[in-house]
Amino acid sequence: MAKGVNKVILLGNVGKDPEIRSTTGGTTVASFSLATADRVKDQQGTWQDRTEWHNLVAFNRTAEIVRDYVKKGTQLYIEGKIQTRSWDDKESGQKKYRTEILVNEMSLLGGGQGRGGSEGSTGGYSSRSSTASFDQRTPASQNDYADQGITDDDIPF
Repeated sequence: MAKGVNKVILLGNVGKDPEIRSTTGGTTVASFSLATADRVKDQQGTWQDRTEWHNLVAFNRTAEIVRDYVKKGTQLYIEGKIQTRSWDDKESGQKKYRTEILVNEMSLLGGGQGRGGSEGSTGGYSSRSSTASFDQRTPASQNDYADQGITDDDIPF
């Protein structure tokens, strides 16, 4: 059978504080949502924002980084794969489905209090599978989109 490709790359903002739990075997699991936005022109030529919400799941060391450093509004770069799981609802007996992104690599972007950076500079933690390292990012004071008219009001949360 031919090998397929299941790879997702997302850049967006966390919609609410992550939920952290542990399995009976001691594996740390983080579940959270990520919003990605796209701007398109409608038939009248007016810009319309379209937000897509993604359900993400991280395990082990990556989940620990999520627990310690990610909160609502955090900007993340994510690489992972899509997985759809199913189960039978205990109350209705109906089959339920949930599509999630399993996080393989994660980088925290933008400034952040409590992430070891001083005001005016930013650092990001990068997690690839179960390892983590610290890497420098562009200062948060630089606005890469200033010439495009994007403001905080354009962010969907």
